[in-house]
Amino acid sequence: MSRFIDRVVLHVSAGKGGNGCASVHREKFKPLGGPDGGNGGRGGDVVLEVDGNVHTLLDFHFHPHAKATNGKQGMGSNRDGAQGDDLILKVPDGTVVLDKDGRILADLIGVGTRFEAAQGGRGGLGNAALSSKARKAPGFALLGEDGVERELVLELKSVADVGLVGFPSAGKSSLVSVLSAAKPKIADYPFTTLVPNLGVVSSGDTTFTVADVPGLIPGASDGRGLGLDFLRHLERCAVLAHVVDCATLDPGRDPISDIDALEAELAAYKGALSGDTGLGDLADRPRIVILNKADVPEAAELAEMVTPDLEARGWPIFTISAVSREGLRPLTFALAKLVADYREAHPKAEPKRQVIRPVIANENSFSVVADPEIPGGFIVRGTRPERWVRQTQFDNDEAVGYLADRLARLGVETELVKQGAEPGASVTIGNVSFDWEPQTPAGVDLTRTGRGTDPRLDQVERIGATERKHASRVRRGLEGLDPEDQ
Repeated sequence: MSRFIDRVVLHVSAGKGGNGCASVHREKFKPLGGPDGGNGGRGGDVVLEVDGNVHTLLDFHFHPHAKATNGKQGMGSNRDGAQGDDLILKVPDGTVVLDKDGRILADLIGVGTRFEAAQGGRGGLGNAALSSKARKAPGFALLGEDGVERELVLELKSVADVGLVGFPSAGKSSLVSVLSAAKPKIADYPFTTLVPNLGVVSSGDTTFTVADVPGLIPGASDGRGLGLDFLRHLERCAVLAHVVDCATLDPGRDPISDIDALEAELAAYKGALSGDTGLGDLADRPRIVILNKADVPEAAELAEMVTPDLEARGWPIFTISAVSREGLRPLTFALAKLVADYREAHPKAEPKRQVIRPVIANENSFSVVADPEIPGGFIVRGTRPERWVRQTQFDNDEAVGYLADRLARLGVETELVKQGAEPGASVTIGNVSFDWEPQTPAGVDLTRTGRGTDPRLDQVERIGATERKHASRVRRGLEGLDPEDQ
């Protein structure tokens, strides 16, 4: 049996960018072929797209993890790696995307509307792209960046023209079943309707949808009963119809008090999408009152008694019976007119195109702050320094020297001196910590040696933090000497 799922938590992971290639062209009679390593391919994106054939979030309920493919590594002969394929996830119309803190990221309305949920990582540059006057044949390449990983919350808010509002067992499901071809579950106990039911109704030249949602009880706007599930699916409805049970046997209820209770809950509920849909608060939507179960004599008398009081509020009143189908024809015409008036005032929106609004930011900016956990240590924060560290092969001395040159040109070395950094101080960039050595002449042209090496890194004779810690433990008898030191 199919299930209706209208809220899921989705974990999305974009693809990782491919690593660059460090290659030198080798061909007979061409000893100086030069670097020819290609760039890595970009990782695939994760994209949410509205599909008219999807009506529930059930697939994401059973498969909450989605990952795009990685980019391929670059190759020799200047061949770039293939880009990762984007992962297109089909979602129903009316899906709202939120982050884990509850902030709205996208409101997907209209078939074809797309939202980039996670961006793929950049591919690393090959040594052909890194060659320069100072480095004619780099013996290293840059690593690809990891793709974005996010935890998203998807909520489905039904896109219907008319929303039926009423207490449990007021006859909403029965009304949908006789107005349309929908076959919702109908029973004589409260909260029979646990999920929204949509029915398509045709009246003359107008075709509209009616939503039958879980019943409402006092306190629903605070989450009591199934209230939040009920109210969430009314946010997009253009017309709200009060379905009132005139044959209830509850001595504490009558049509007037039922409607007042419903109106109080509608006024108390503040939908997150009120400003986005352009429909306003639920309390401001057009109303129509449906007095149901007129096939019962006592109910018909009660409906006739309360009609003048309800008409005084300026709402259209219709007395019907979903069982005998009495009064359905004028009700259908009235609903069609209200929907037609709304559509004329609010033309159907075109599928939204994703608009990228660049954030004004200086990627060259960075900050150097004291490390709160390491005395005398510093933390470097900034878009470029952190990206460069992620792209560096730390097992390649030439790549480390290249990173030092980039940081020096950016001004990180100068700022560390201004901050009072001492030789051997711990410096953290991203998730990498190292000992700072100001004696290393970063940023200057030096005579190149073998590929993958940097002579500047061999000039430092200062004992590193790891070696100092080992020597201290040896003195305290916690560790033995290394065999090569004995």
